[in-house]
Amino acid sequence: MNITLSIDEKVAQRARLAAQKMGKSLNQAVRDYLEQLGGSAGKGQQWAQFESRCLQSKVELKGWKFNRDEANER
Repeated sequence: MNITLSIDEKVAQRARLAAQKMGKSLNQAVRDYLEQLGGSAGKGQQWAQFESRCLQSKVELKGWKFNRDEANER
């Protein structure tokens, strides 16, 4: 099914850049969101997408390691 949306041009440009950073087209990002919203995206697919984004991330931990005590501080 094809859907036509009307949005501000600047919003579309920012959304396109955000989708590009995720390695997707704007069309694919919107399709993924609508599938998630409609509940048709399976948990396995969501996990695979999350894992893919994590592996493609350029984030550097610079020696940081998980510390259970710090995580549970209140």
